[in-house]
Amino acid sequence: MLRYYGESTHVLKAGGSPVTAADLDANAFLVESIGAAWPGEPVRAEESAEEAGRAGAETLWVVDPLDGTREFLSRNGEFSVMVGFVVRGEPVVGAVYLPARGLLYGAASGSGAWAETDAGARRALQCVKPDASRLRMVGSRSHADPLLGQLQRALGITDVAPSGSVGIKCALIAEGLRDLYIHPVPYLKEWDTCAPEILLRAAGGEVTDCLGQRLRYNKANAAQPHGIVASEKSLHAQVIERITPLYAAALRERGAQRGQHTGSGEGA
Repeated sequence: MLRYYGESTHVLKAGGSPVTAADLDANAFLVESIGAAWPGEPVRAEESAEEAGRAGAETLWVVDPLDGTREFLSRNGEFSVMVGFVVRGEPVVGAVYLPARGLLYGAASGSGAWAETDAGARRALQCVKPDASRLRMVGSRSHADPLLGQLQRALGITDVAPSGSVGIKCALIAEGLRDLYIHPVPYLKEWDTCAPEILLRAAGGEVTDCLGQRLRYNKANAAQPHGIVASEKSLHAQVIERITPLYAAALRERGAQRGQHTGSGEGA
């Protein structure tokens, strides 16, 4: 991947997100490597076509070859490679690797979470119980959302540090450097959330969508339609209680607006 670092050549996929040769090469390498090590295991990868044998499988590898392509293109180091392993719809093993920093975050259900450098130095990760009066949020560097500002105000949050990649954001919470991450958008996919979720859970955190529901994997559609809320575990219920009514109201408003647009189109 780093062979391409600094190059600006890319194309836009449907929906407007960029894809580079680094995305495609990393995707091919990871899918081939998993297939060689675990023949026959289904893989859901961002830059691959859906596999015919995936539906109904008990296990699934979930691959994001380059999370934070915009950050990759801007050379700020805030991009990651993310691989998760799912059993019966829930992530149980995950890796979030930061190539520009030579840093690997890993986690396994029942075995905790850790950070390891390319030199082999390894340390355990554990979320820090936050000061509820001074919550520290990590936010998106590249994806602003008006609803997020409303949710921040409802929580009384003024300390927001921007970062790229969902994996890095969840790692900052697992490190105890941030307390909370909220992304109330419908365009996250399973590969965006799988490895970060098990990383944070294994470090003592909690992850749901903006309605407070568990994220699920190996669904018919890869979308995580109600975004993500990731935090230290003791904080999570309080956050969900405050933001869910606002998020639900925003959903109803969006639905009403779509209905109005559809009605106008049909009458034209």
